[in-house]
Amino acid sequence: MQVFRGIPARALHSTVLTIGNFDGVHRGHRALLAKLTGLAKQAGLPSAVMTFEPNPREFFAPQSAPARLASLREKLQLLAECGVDHAYVCAFNQRFAALTAEDFVERIVNGLGVRHLMIGDDFRFGKGRTGDFALLQQAGMEHGFGVEAMETLVHEGERVSSSAVREALDAGDLEHAERLLGRPYCISGRVLHGEKLGRKLGYATANIQLKRLKAPLSGIFVVTVDGIADHPLEGVASLGVRPTVSTSGLPTLEVYIFDFQGDLYRAHLRVNFLHRLREEAKFDSLEALTAQIARDVAAARAYHAAQRL
Repeated sequence: MQVFRGIPARALHSTVLTIGNFDGVHRGHRALLAKLTGLAKQAGLPSAVMTFEPNPREFFAPQSAPARLASLREKLQLLAECGVDHAYVCAFNQRFAALTAEDFVERIVNGLGVRHLMIGDDFRFGKGRTGDFALLQQAGMEHGFGVEAMETLVHEGERVSSSAVREALDAGDLEHAERLLGRPYCISGRVLHGEKLGRKLGYATANIQLKRLKAPLSGIFVVTVDGIADHPLEGVASLGVRPTVSTSGLPTLEVYIFDFQGDLYRAHLRVNFLHRLREEAKFDSLEALTAQIARDVAAARAYHAAQRL
């Protein structure tokens, strides 16, 4: 997949386009993208996704914006896995937010050469969110492109949305989140140097960089890790503020990979969250923390063993 920053002034070729935040790239997004790439192949044109950085809600109200399900890099990787040819990442700033709905349409017509446009049924655009499906239909008739709105996907009787995924993660229901996503929830990041406390306690962990203002889940989890071997490695992870050993309040993702010895610093790993063992807790001593880590490791090993049966 080719990634472009912004929209060119003039398109070099036509595209079959969709527009949206695509946070988490859940089942509903995947259904839309499957239709998009299918139409693009039929037309002999590249499939294209236009998305925004930051998320518009983060721009307008950063303190109250919901936790991201995916960083920009994670989102682009997930889009590529769905077979998208081109991704256009638009900087959502004051200038972009001030575009009228008509100016927005002109930019995608001229800059992306849209031949066919697919959108979610709740898509709004332009200053004050005045642009809607009806305006796009009218623009399509004027400029010669087709417009199609895809209804929200219902899976097992539930409306699939990024908000529903966040609610499942916040509640610690990883199995529910996986049903909505169509895959385990994951966080990717580079391994950074930490305080080496886990090594001192007998459980050396990989400290994964979190590129998020806030994390959508917290606790102790059964995980698998991609990016080390040619198959996922089993482990247990802690995601939270580490109240026993830190007062910073900053979330940290630490992963203990079973039976692994080696240097992972600067490696880029994907952590797949399978099941939450417990909430994060503050312990009275490092000895008590170490004893609980041993119980968590044993519980995670048992979970993995049961899944292999």
